[in-house]
Amino acid sequence: MSTRLPWIIKYRPKKVAEVVDQDNAKKQFIPWIKAWIEGKKQEKKAALLYGPAGCGKTSLVEATAKEFGLELIEMNASDFRTREAIERIAKVAATKYSLFGFRSKIILLDEIDGLNAIADRGALSAVLDLIEATTHPIVLTANDPWDPKLRSLRDKCLLIAFRRLPKRAVILMLKRICESEKLICEYNALSLIADYAEGDLRSAINDLQNVASISKHITLEVTKPILARRDRQYTPFEALRSLFFSKYAWQAKKAVTSADIDYETMMLWIAENLPYQYTDPEDLWRAYEALARADVYLGRVKRTQNWDLLAYVFDLMGAGVALARRKTKFKWVKYSFPQKILLLAKTRGQREIRDAIAKVLAGALHISSIIAKREVLPFLRIIFNENPEYAARIALGLNLTESMIKFLTPKRYREVLRELAKLKKTA
Repeated sequence: MSTRLPWIIKYRPKKVAEVVDQDNAKKQFIPWIKAWIEGKKQEKKAALLYGPAGCGKTSLVEATAKEFGLELIEMNASDFRTREAIERIAKVAATKYSLFGFRSKIILLDEIDGLNAIADRGALSAVLDLIEATTHPIVLTANDPWDPKLRSLRDKCLLIAFRRLPKRAVILMLKRICESEKLICEYNALSLIADYAEGDLRSAINDLQNVASISKHITLEVTKPILARRDRQYTPFEALRSLFFSKYAWQAKKAVTSADIDYETMMLWIAENLPYQYTDPEDLWRAYEALARADVYLGRVKRTQNWDLLAYVFDLMGAGVALARRKTKFKWVKYSFPQKILLLAKTRGQREIRDAIAKVLAGALHISSIIAKREVLPFLRIIFNENPEYAARIALGLNLTESMIKFLTPKRYREVLRELAKLKKTA
């Protein structure tokens, strides 16, 4: 078996129609690619395909390139860690015509969320420059597109969601492989493989090949000892769906602890989407009461550093919220990204300037930055808004930058800058 071609490569889709499920993603992606081929002007020059591992993101891109005769330039996160790597390979490919007779290209940057925001900062800015300069479609893939470091990329991309594959689709694909490999397979064995894969087709195919290496007769008895339960992480959307659908306490607790975000952020996701899922006022009250108690325990954990209390946080935000539903019937709703996180992301620059001013004030007045923000900064804003001449003298004494002055007086900062220029000229 070690010398054979891995089945995930052997049975990789060669046409768009062979990509399992993901019809909604195909309806978005294929017209976008066709518009590129036809030379139509694109509002978004890049597409971001996002979803859990093994759901077909990369497979769809590869199948599209083969079906439409496009050259595929593929790089993963380990290939474009630096600006130099992107400019040497991807930018050249994205701005030049093919040497091999292809009409067009697809530039695929796989696993874009694998970049480190600090260590690979130059790479992220280089990707943005690449999107601006490209004459060919750029496709990015990610498991978690909501990472704050990808916010600027999201704004530039057409977002295309991929969902975890349903069990029936996974079983159907496994059956086709069994028929092609002339294996005798029992439905219960394939069903077990699909259960363990949890929507990850790549994992399911690998598991099937492992079982087939032991026996050509795929039975439940042969399959069960080989498989191992994977500790999967779920996107916030999947975690919410699992939480609100839970019937038992252990299911709800697993939903909140298996999310690929921290528990504080998960709490924000739950608070934001509770009104969409629970329509009965009493159910909603009970759920928010449980969430509020979880927040109280979390505060105690932070104050006392008693991490044993964290178990109560998970119980309340998981089982407490899920079992609060008594009258509301479960329905399929579209979940929203927490507005608090979006607001913090938008105001991040302003908060950084505020903190920088507080640090300057703290050094000059020999107080803490917290006191400077709370007790000095409000009065400083009044001075800068009402008396530009005196504000300029303060700005000169504290050596405030132009951005700091603009933060303190957005409407009259030009007057303050003019007065500051006069003071510097006189000095």
